[in-house]
Amino acid sequence: MTALFPVQIALQMPAHSAVGHLLTYAAETRLAPGTLVRVPLGKREVLGVVWDEPAADEAPHAQAALQLRPIAGVLDGIAPLPDAWRRLVAFAARYYQRSIGEIAMAALPPQLRELTPEQLARRLKAAKAAAKAAAADAAPALVALSAEQEQVVAQIAAGAAERPFLLYGSTGSGKTEVYLRCVQAALDADPAAQALVMVPEINLTPQLEARFVERFAPQYGAGAVVSMHSGMTGPQRLKSWLAAHTGQARIVLGTRMAVFASLPGLQVIVVDEEHDASYKQQEGARYSARDLAIWRGRAQAAQVILGSATPSFESWHASRPATAQDPGGRYLRLHMPSRIGAAELPRVRLVDMTQQPRRAVFSPPLLAAITERVQRGEQSLVLLNRRGFAPVLYCADCEWKSDCPHCSAHQVFHKGDRTLRCHHCGFTQRVPPACPSCGNPDILPLGKGTEQLEEELVRLLRNVQRPDHAPARVARIDADTTRAKGALEEQLAQMHAGDIDVLVGTQMVAKGHDFRRITLVAAVQPDNALFSSDYRAAERLFCLLMQAAGRAGRDAAYLQAQGSRAEMWIQTRDPQHAVFSALRSHDYPAFAAQQLQERADAGMPPFAYQALVRADARTQEDAQAFLHAACQAAREAGLPGLDEVFLFPPIPMTIQRVANVERAQMLLESLDRMALQRFLHAWQPLLHQLRAQPQHRPLVRWLVDVDPLAI
Repeated sequence: MTALFPVQIALQMPAHSAVGHLLTYAAETRLAPGTLVRVPLGKREVLGVVWDEPAADEAPHAQAALQLRPIAGVLDGIAPLPDAWRRLVAFAARYYQRSIGEIAMAALPPQLRELTPEQLARRLKAAKAAAKAAAADAAPALVALSAEQEQVVAQIAAGAAERPFLLYGSTGSGKTEVYLRCVQAALDADPAAQALVMVPEINLTPQLEARFVERFAPQYGAGAVVSMHSGMTGPQRLKSWLAAHTGQARIVLGTRMAVFASLPGLQVIVVDEEHDASYKQQEGARYSARDLAIWRGRAQAAQVILGSATPSFESWHASRPATAQDPGGRYLRLHMPSRIGAAELPRVRLVDMTQQPRRAVFSPPLLAAITERVQRGEQSLVLLNRRGFAPVLYCADCEWKSDCPHCSAHQVFHKGDRTLRCHHCGFTQRVPPACPSCGNPDILPLGKGTEQLEEELVRLLRNVQRPDHAPARVARIDADTTRAKGALEEQLAQMHAGDIDVLVGTQMVAKGHDFRRITLVAAVQPDNALFSSDYRAAERLFCLLMQAAGRAGRDAAYLQAQGSRAEMWIQTRDPQHAVFSALRSHDYPAFAAQQLQERADAGMPPFAYQALVRADARTQEDAQAFLHAACQAAREAGLPGLDEVFLFPPIPMTIQRVANVERAQMLLESLDRMALQRFLHAWQPLLHQLRAQPQHRPLVRWLVDVDPLAI
């Protein structure tokens, strides 16, 4: 009988499945770790990754070999995934309490699991031919650096990969050019060097990709820059992944999923807008791409550059300078306070809405300022982080509200197509002609959404003309208007061309975009973001508003030619709030110091470490019963680290029911990160055992969220 070798394979296995991290199969030959294979799983054939190399003399006996299912095939032509990639995946699985296969398979392009060996061979052949045809060798056209940019580039070059850099630069200070220079230096120094550049959202990728292609395509070829994000088609993702894995792509641009790209020559990692919550995955394996980028940089001796005008408090604290009493943080902070071209930061103007006409959406002073901008041919941006026409429909007679029948949330009124939509489960229905409860035909919208703001502005500006005597043009960019393929790119192109006078949008237009003609930004209802039990609410609002303000006045020459000044208008009922006071002076350091002191006094992150355990069940009682039992089992078992971890009582989540599933959560907190990790690792087997008990069968699922961003 032919000798068979046992091979451990990482497969797509959720952590709560209790199957284990790796499954063992039989192979006729020794397979190197990182080899991609297809294996049978039940009645299916799935993709897997060889994880561990068998011992030199290890071959099962004939009887044992019969008990192992053989692998179905090897993906020849694709080099094994490098050891550094497997270490990254293993660390992510260990730290975020997931299975190795779940992380590994999520990091690979889905189409890789579907191609036959013949199809894969054709793809690889085409990729090599395209790379050869795209080769180029022309010197890049460089722009002149400001004194601040030159100093920062020199500091990064001198610091090598010793520790991460936090580039704290004002909006419009030229951080992107610093990224370009640092990537250029690495690629020029090593013909095999690769760079990873991450952005928080898909809609920022094309703009950044255009900058990188313009800079690097003349020298390295058009195929040297590829993108990776979930908005790409299957063939596009596979093509980019293969180019990165083979080293043909020198630069990978992408969202959080790109942190797992196979880059054997990785030397530079850039995390732009590092404060953005989008870097934290909120479904499945809840990893932080920013934190994994830092770990990966250290493991692969690559430079890591975190950039933001409003850094996260975790990064700000980690980059604190050394003092006599404090050795300082792990990062090196670099500062670029000035805007390119001597452009000034926008003046912040607060409007006290308690002194304005009742129920006014736009205060008279703000409306006059927008009108003035339109008449001068300038652009304005109006920010409201809530899409739809109104958050809820309401009956004044019986107090009926448009609640979702499947969630503990309201259905949002969308006037354009006369629908009520739940933004949590997706349930959609037509707007009823009368109140379903009492028959009152006069049901009213409560609250404001971007759709309503757009309609109101069209009405208010209907008689306002541009310099060419054309009527004012108002547009809206949010998740509803950008669903169609290419819609976002088309609207952004219209904005850049000056075809739009007033743009209404959510946070997706408040960061990263380089609009040259915007001279006014207005936040209409920012107070809603402060009505939250989340201790990060003030930080999030400050970052959003400061990033939004940064869209105004980016072109100093344009402002001077117009004889205008950039402004940020904020309509609020609490103008004395610390968030708005700090915004008026653009004083992020003072705001961060005040907030960090409050967190230190309260023992909250970054001065403590947290994890959430969530249970989903058909009833709230079943969900909380599982968490109570898990807490009791941990105490009875005396798990390691328990004396350093505080377990809060289980409570319902803020939105406790989604798609007819009740959700409960339990917070864990510790002053020692390692103690929390030891406890979570030892707790996993108990959670699996509890899940299997008959009284917990109604449980739908449970999950662990390490370093949660929302509680």
